Amino acid sequence: MDIHKNARTTPHSRALIARRLAAGERPAVVARELGVCERTVTKWATRAAEGDLALEDRSCRPHDSPRAISTGLMVEMERLRRRWRWTGAQIAESVGVSRATAARTLRQLGLARLDALEPVAAGRRYEWARAGQLLHLDIKKLGRIGQVGHRITGDRRDRTRGVGWEFVHVCIDDCSRVAYVEVLPDERSVTVVGFLRRALTWFARRGVVGERILTDNGSAYRSRLLAAACRARQLAQRFTRPYTPRTNGKAERFIQTLLREWAYRVAYPSSARRTAVLERWLHYYNWHRHHSALNGQPPISRVLGQDNLLRLHS
Repeated sequence: MDIHKNARTTPHSRALIARRLAAGERPAVVARELGVCERTVTKWATRAAEGDLALEDRSCRPHDSPRAISTGLMVEMERLRRRWRWTGAQIAESVGVSRATAARTLRQLGLARLDALEPVAAGRRYEWARAGQLLHLDIKKLGRIGQVGHRITGDRRDRTRGVGWEFVHVCIDDCSRVAYVEVLPDERSVTVVGFLRRALTWFARRGVVGERILTDNGSAYRSRLLAAACRARQLAQRFTRPYTPRTNGKAERFIQTLLREWAYRVAYPSSARRTAVLERWLHYYNWHRHHSALNGQPPISRVLGQDNLLRLHS
């Protein structure tokens, strides 16, 4: 039992009060010695007659709540939420309660968020057997740095508006987790095609020949220009399920690591400085960072043989 930090009595002292009164001591004397009122002393003496459990703290919840909604009404609100996916405002209007009551009831039922209505499907893990069989592509938009921002200081007033955006293009191999990254000014199709061409060349220098790519359904990835570039290089295109980022989970997870260990790790004075650090961090990730999915080995260990690691380490 949790005792209030300012409580004058505990179950032990309450039992002592009852024994002292039973022994014939006056309630006023006992109350004065314990620093409580006579009413408190007589209350615990009366409760002690009911048994030891009666000396425990009781719930502060009232015995009767005339304005509380009925169980049947809660069941109806849950039905409307689950079956028709109505909002709290719609449910409140339908059953005749306030919006605040509807919102509070949905929180009590654990249905305040729509994603609580459908359990998240278990992820299906997979891994291609050979490097290059599948390359994951994705883009992360980053705000340009005008000054040290709120992600570092924690104060959302430290924001520089109007400085624009830059786009981190990511290409990661499914089997080895070896990654190639560039920071580019936009996410147009011509930019994506140029990035893909350079990424394939970078992988080819390390003995990895791309066979297929997996992207989301962004306009640049669905463009005719990228489709033509893939046909020219005999690359098969695969797309993720709409509104299902976990389909491209390896790229999404790599972007989380990229943001935490590179983009937001230190307070960069400018975007140019942040971009300049990227190459060094990417080398660390590919060649030195231990990866839990690779039995603690760096990603490059699945691409190059042990005899080539030192010779090609650059």
